[in-house]
Amino acid sequence: MIEIKLPDDSKLMMESGVSGLDIAKQISEGLAKNAVAIRVNNELTDITTPITTNASVSIITTKNEEALEVLRHTTAHVLAHAVTRLYKDVQVTIGPAIENGFYYDFFGIVVKESDLPAIEEEMKKIIAADYEIKRTVVSREEAQKVFEERGEKYKLEILRDMPEDIKEVSLYTQDDYVELCRGPHLSSTGKVGTAFKLTKVSASYWRGDATKESLQRVYGTAFFNEKDLKNYFTLLEEAEKRDHRKLGKEMDFFHFEEYAPGDVFWHPRGWTFFQTLIDYMRKRQKAVGYVEVNTPQLMNRVLWETSGHWDWYQENMYTTEIEGKAFALKPMNCPGGVLIFKQGITSYRDLPQYIGEFGRVHRNEASGAIHGLMRVRAFTQDDAHIFCTPEQLKDELQKVVKLMLSIYKDFGLSDMSIKLSTRPEERIGSDEIWDMLENSLAEALTDMGYTYTINPGDGAFYGPKLDFKMKDALGREWQLGTLQADLNLPERFDVSYIGEDGEKHRPIMLHRALFGSLERFAGVFLEISGGHLPFWLAPVQVMVAPVTNDQDDYAKEVARKLNVAGVKAETDLRSEKVGYKIREHSLKKIPVILVVGKKEAEEETVTIRRLGSQTQEVKSLKDAIKDFKLEARYPSIEYED
Repeated sequence: MIEIKLPDDSKLMMESGVSGLDIAKQISEGLAKNAVAIRVNNELTDITTPITTNASVSIITTKNEEALEVLRHTTAHVLAHAVTRLYKDVQVTIGPAIENGFYYDFFGIVVKESDLPAIEEEMKKIIAADYEIKRTVVSREEAQKVFEERGEKYKLEILRDMPEDIKEVSLYTQDDYVELCRGPHLSSTGKVGTAFKLTKVSASYWRGDATKESLQRVYGTAFFNEKDLKNYFTLLEEAEKRDHRKLGKEMDFFHFEEYAPGDVFWHPRGWTFFQTLIDYMRKRQKAVGYVEVNTPQLMNRVLWETSGHWDWYQENMYTTEIEGKAFALKPMNCPGGVLIFKQGITSYRDLPQYIGEFGRVHRNEASGAIHGLMRVRAFTQDDAHIFCTPEQLKDELQKVVKLMLSIYKDFGLSDMSIKLSTRPEERIGSDEIWDMLENSLAEALTDMGYTYTINPGDGAFYGPKLDFKMKDALGREWQLGTLQADLNLPERFDVSYIGEDGEKHRPIMLHRALFGSLERFAGVFLEISGGHLPFWLAPVQVMVAPVTNDQDDYAKEVARKLNVAGVKAETDLRSEKVGYKIREHSLKKIPVILVVGKKEAEEETVTIRRLGSQTQEVKSLKDAIKDFKLEARYPSIEYED
């Protein structure tokens, strides 16, 4: 007999070799019906896996988020199975679950969008047959024989490239289809159900390497019921309407060109929007003691060797040679910030120091990863580097978190989650330093009452970090700001301060970006808001539209007075009907349209129409200017009346 400990700390005594399904049945038939997988001693595995020793277990059901990944990974296998039936000479490669779905890459075939319904039909046949999905553990040599007999060269390459210490692998079999996979998977193909859809096709490369074979990628998604599938596609339609690239064109904010892949052509209105983000952040930072600096774009290789970027990040850097010496465009701002701090002698009385920079950085992103404003090769960070003593660390971490969340609140962003990204396998610095920094980040959050989840191994190569992620109304998660703790760069650059004891001490360096990438934040916020920017952030806050050309002079005067008051106003003096003007400017998401006709001109009033409202109101020009002036102020900034 073995002891099975459940999440509520209750215990079951069961026969050795019991499966997760047996345990679920012991608890209730309803639980067994919805069981998808099981977590045994914190390791996710198949619901049918035998348990032979005492263990802590939790049953993963269709209500758990993890269950969707199991379903989608299994559906990817069904997709590959169907493709091998339909295409004789296909070679299967890999097919993981991804966010919101799955994909599978194939070699030797061409699949068009019009082919997807036929593949779906074949998948339905495999699901209807309800083949048992069997997991077997075999030696690498046995697995090699299996795939040699099947002529699957990509599976053989995966086996060949595994670390030598891996002696056994798991195979999953359904009918005559065999897959090399760690799992877990559903217990049979029938459990996939019918709530799945193949969505698109694209090209890819074997192992993401553009020098290797071109593959055919087929994407899809799957859910446990038709309602969730339908809701997903409804959300996709809404997301398409909010696509920042579409909005950027409609609002005349920006565009992209093949002449500069991964970079942005900002139009006047878009550039005003972008600069308003910077101006707002500059004022928020200045109010709490930040100073602003600027560091060079192009710096000698020696700097990047000192920082560690040359060894750890060189493949993502743009390099050139000048007078026989290697230089690189900066991929990050931090080394420049260190060099500014290093000038002169710093006393402990001078700490903490807050050094901010709206620095433009360049990173050689793969062409397939480039996506509008979300993933670019050149972008601006609202970077800042805080230098403090160990005694100040906790307080400084908490100050950054408070400032960051206060800023997000100004943008109406509240559904926030925090992830603690811990040490990666390849890193610089001792384990003692990493332990101290990871614990400091965790304690700073818990003492503030915030919860977080661990993102193991995803820290920067020089230190752990906090990632702040926001979920929007469509359920999409966005990465926003980061906060990193670092003792390694101060060590590598030999920076110090004079302590109270008169001796040199090493400061702790905090890296923080509150927007993160300004370009990415701009894209994210456009999608979240659907282009309906708050009045204070809009590049054109008021459009003045005369009814006829007889009111042009009054319209110009209204716009002039608004601009003098600090309200961004423009006029539309075209000889078009006012209804046409209203529709056009509404599509461009301008918050307020002031209609001025003969009566308004005579009485010095304006008729106010707000974006999204069917009603309108008439105010005196003086009162309207007063109201708009207040509305144009940045939130959380003190103004002198």
